[in-house]
Amino acid sequence: MSLASVRAFFASKQLDIPIIELSTSTATVALAAAAHGVEAGRIAKTLAFRTASNEVVILVTRGDARIDNRKFKEIFGKGKMLPPDEVETITGHPVGGVCPFALATPLPVYLDVSLQAFDEVLPAAGGIHTAVRLSPQTLAQLVNGCWVDVCGQIAPAATLSP
Repeated sequence: MSLASVRAFFASKQLDIPIIELSTSTATVALAAAAHGVEAGRIAKTLAFRTASNEVVILVTRGDARIDNRKFKEIFGKGKMLPPDEVETITGHPVGGVCPFALATPLPVYLDVSLQAFDEVLPAAGGIHTAVRLSPQTLAQLVNGCWVDVCGQIAPAATLSP
């Protein structure tokens, strides 16, 4: 049903954004990057946190980024990732397919500025086999997102010697 809700979300906004459906799982950043033939950073991972004030927020970061706890606390205060059983109930999307579109519960969406390093990113589309390709700016506009800086520095990808 989650993929259907994303389709309905796009239709309600009269958007013609193709949803990519694959036969292989894209439930992790590594799987998604391999399946789409892109670097891990282009995968826009969507995380759900509960803050100390009991507010649930959605945070979208580049796939190879890690949350910097100090930066996170400066913006949101203390927070914890939602446990998997709560993620689907609150977002309407299964773990591995969570996206900032068509959320079951209206939630504030924040996007880390690290996404702006790319012209195109791939967030999930409500399922563990789905994604969409769009610019970070379009993503922010679609979800009425707010830009924040909560990730640490991104380590350069390792290069392989021949």
